[in-house]
Parts: sequence; structure tokens; C-alpha cells
Amino acid sequence: MRITAKVIQNNTLSNINTNKLLQDKLSTQMATEKKINRPSDDPVVAIRALRLRTNVSQVTQYYEKNAPDAESWLKITEDALTTVSEVITDMIKQCSSGANEKLTSEDRNAILDALKSLRDEVYATGNADYAGRSVFTGYRTESTLKFTADTKKSYKITEEIGTNAIDTITHVKIGNLNSINDANFSDDGTDASKPIDYAGITEQNVEEMSVYRIRLSYSDVDRVSKDGMGPQITYYDEASNSFVPVKVKYDSNGDGNLDAESEVIPEVKSVDDIPNPYESVPKTGAILIKETGELLIGEDVYNELMSHKDNVNTTYDESSIHITYQKTNWEKDDLKPEHYFTCTDMTDLTNQITYNENYTIPGAEVEKQVIEYDVGMNQSIRVNTTADEVFQHAIGRDVDDLVSAMQAVVDMEKTVEKLKGMAEDTKYNESEKKIINNQLDAANKALTMLSEKAQKVFESGITKMQGHLDTANLATTNCGTRSKRLELIQTRLMSQKTSFETLESENENVDITEVAIQLSSAKLTYEAALMATGKILQTSLMNYI
Repeated sequence: MRITAKVIQNNTLSNINTNKLLQDKLSTQMATEKKINRPSDDPVVAIRALRLRTNVSQVTQYYEKNAPDAESWLKITEDALTTVSEVITDMIKQCSSGANEKLTSEDRNAILDALKSLRDEVYATGNADYAGRSVFTGYRTESTLKFTADTKKSYKITEEIGTNAIDTITHVKIGNLNSINDANFSDDGTDASKPIDYAGITEQNVEEMSVYRIRLSYSDVDRVSKDGMGPQITYYDEASNSFVPVKVKYDSNGDGNLDAESEVIPEVKSVDDIPNPYESVPKTGAILIKETGELLIGEDVYNELMSHKDNVNTTYDESSIHITYQKTNWEKDDLKPEHYFTCTDMTDLTNQITYNENYTIPGAEVEKQVIEYDVGMNQSIRVNTTADEVFQHAIGRDVDDLVSAMQAVVDMEKTVEKLKGMAEDTKYNESEKKIINNQLDAANKALTMLSEKAQKVFESGITKMQGHLDTANLATTNCGTRSKRLELIQTRLMSQKTSFETLESENENVDITEVAIQLSSAKLTYEAALMATGKILQTSLMNYI
């Protein structure tokens, strides 16, 4: 093959250009610190870079945004639960104080004030929020757990309870003792304008009696709902797989045979009604006291409800009882029913809103309103605690029982002091003093009974509050467990982020020192090539002619 000067020139220029391209590539790598400038430079590096960048982006999202967000939610929840535990612990201390036999009126009033304040504090804690989202209301994060102001809103509520919710309470029959004063103590009821017989009150009028009671979750309930229906009691009928009205048998003609059956329709009464609701519960009926939210049931109704037992071989509780009623007047700090029960907002009858309809359908699957955060690839963690796990109505209602029992003692103490003063007053004659002393004996007997009742209620309150504390502690433990798990996930995410960033760097970034050396070498080679080529191309075939 003939080698001409032109061939030498072309080959030399091609080699110099290749060296120049290498120098340009190294200069670009030096400037960008990246191995490739475009995908075509190295498709393998490009594909791996896309995959690693996606991984880094995902892990960064989980580690820097999702996980801290979940951590904040859990922290706020845990702080609120800790506060609840502390408040209930204080309630237990007040119950212990209230169970003491030797209490002054000042002591009792102090306990009453403390219990009321603690009750309000428990539910106030339930309104905790994170970035404007309520943390205890499930999916309804835009809604507070309790009413923040007095409200008028008609809710028809259905509570599902078990037979264990039926308890027996002690009622002390005191008649009109607390309303005795120096103006009416001698009234004998013969005057139509003064129908109450105060003069005939003796200690024989004071007695204890037991009453079967179902305590509703709310007090101050309505007599009749907006749809014209009164309160209802229904029980689960396995044959029809539905809830049907409670019926009891009775003797219709007085021959001793239970030959008839009637539906139990609760009669709504007030605490001040005459006769006293607690003292006039019919054997085959029920009375709902609207102010206190207590459903008093007769003996036959109690026996009928208790006769329904749960079948352990089925998933549904066959002993379930439904109590349906309406409440319109809501006070500040009342828990909103839509977070707990099947209920219908009937404020506007043309636009009724039903909540949690499946809560009371036999066999229906009840969805737990769990909020989860994605904190890893195919990994999520629950961050919320629902209201029913901690903020139960029973806490406030148990406090109501404690306050009611203690208040009855305080009121009777005032009556005793008033009658003692009247008995020592010289303005009354012997006949009047005899009446006053009889009334004083009755008041002392009532005070003894009420004090014993209050002591038992407070002793029972210790156990009940301890149960609420255990529930709150369990919720706190569960929340703490989730926080601990999140810490482990965050540690793993940090490790993953570091690993992916290292792999990404190794795949895309160049070693600056190595590139600098290669670039210097390329420059030196390029300059040497130029010098050598200049010398070579100075000689041509003409030099040999």
C-alpha cells in the first residue's frame, strides 16, 4: 500500500481529534462532576441512575416528610393520652377522699368542685388537634370531639348495650325533707293551697329501696323526638335477625295467670314529678328521667332482658339491647354523638343526616376509622387513636353519679343544720317542737343513709375510675408502641437513604482527582501530538527529488 503525505496527514489529524474529544470529555466531567452528560454516553449508567434517583426520591419523601409528620401526630396523641391518665389518677384520689367517713361540709364541697373540674378537663383534652386536624375523631378530622359551645341540634341516637349495662342502684326515699322551712314545717296537707304534709314526716318515712337502671350516655334528653316517636327499648331476636320491641307478660284479669303481653314503652318523667320516678317504677314498665338520662326498669322488664343470653358460637352478641332516644339541648363539653353511635341529625327534617348506620346492624362489618401514614416502600403505620378507645361517656357519667351522691349528702346536711336551729329556737311551742324533732330524726336517718350510700358509691368509683385509667394507659401504651416502631423505621430509612445516595454517587459522579490527572495527561498528549505532527508534516516527497 502506498503511503502518501496526505494519508499521513489525515491519520495524524484523526488521532489528534480523538485525543481532543477525550480531553473535551474529561473537561466536561471535571466541570459537571458527572460521568455522563447524555444517556447515549453510557446507557447502562443512565438506566441505573434513573432507578437510583427514584429510590432516593422516595426514601427522602418517607424520611424527611412522611415520618416526621407521623411522629408529630403520635407525639400530640401521646401527650393528650398522658394528660387523660393524670386527670383520671386525680379522680381516683378524689374518690378515695370521698370514701372517707369523716368529712366536713367543706370537704364535700371541695370534692364536688374538684370532680366537676376534672370531668371537664378529660373531655377538653379530647379536642387536641394536629395542624388543624382533630386527632381523636377518626376520619372526621375537621370535626371536634365535643361541642365547644351550647348548641341546639336534634339527634336521634341509638345506643347498643349489653345486659352488663343494667345495674342496681340504691335510692333513699326522703320525701320532702329538703324543702322544710320555718314557714311550712307545720303544714298538714289539709289546706288545698298547701297540699304537702310536712307535719306528718317521721323517720318511718325514710327508707332505702333498690331500682334497676340503665344509664344512658347523655343526660337532658327529649321527651319526644321530632318524628313523633318516644324512647324505645328493643332487643335482638335471633329468629328474625333483627331488633324487636321488648314485651312482658302480665295478668290481665287478676286470676294469677300471665295471659297477656304488652310492649314496654318508657314513660318520660322529670326528677321533680310526683310521685318520685325512682319510687314509682311499674313492675312491667319503664321510666326515663329526662334530666339525668336514667332509664329505670321494672322487675319483669329486667327479668325479660336478662333472659337473653349471648351464644358463644356466633359472632354477634345475642344479648344486645338497643335504646333509642332524642337529645336536642347540648352543653359545652358534651361529646358529639356522631363519633360514637348510630344517630340521625334531625334538625332539618327535609335534610336528615345519618351517621354510622352499620353500627347497629346485626352482623354488619364495622369499619375502624384508622388513619395510616406511608412511611416506607409498601409499609404504613397507624397514627391515630379513636375517641371510643379513651374518651368514653362512662367517665363523665360515673362522675355524675359521684357528684349526685355527694350533693345529696351536702343538701341533707343543710337540712339537718336548719332543723337543729329550729329545734333550739325558743319561739316554738311544745307541739311545734315535737313536729320539728320528728322531722329532725327523719333528717338524721336520711343523712346516715345518704352518707352510707355516698361512701359506697365513692368506693365503687375507685374501681370504676381504675378501669378507666387502665383503658387510658392501654391506649397510651399502644400509641407509644407505634412511636417506637416509627423510630425503628426512621433509623432504617436513614440507613437506606445513605445507601442509595452512596450508590447514586458511585454510579453518576466521577473521582475528581483521577479525572484531573487524566485531563492533565490528555492535555500533555495533545500538545506533544501537535508538536510531533508539525515536525512530521514539514517533510514531503519533494525533499527526495
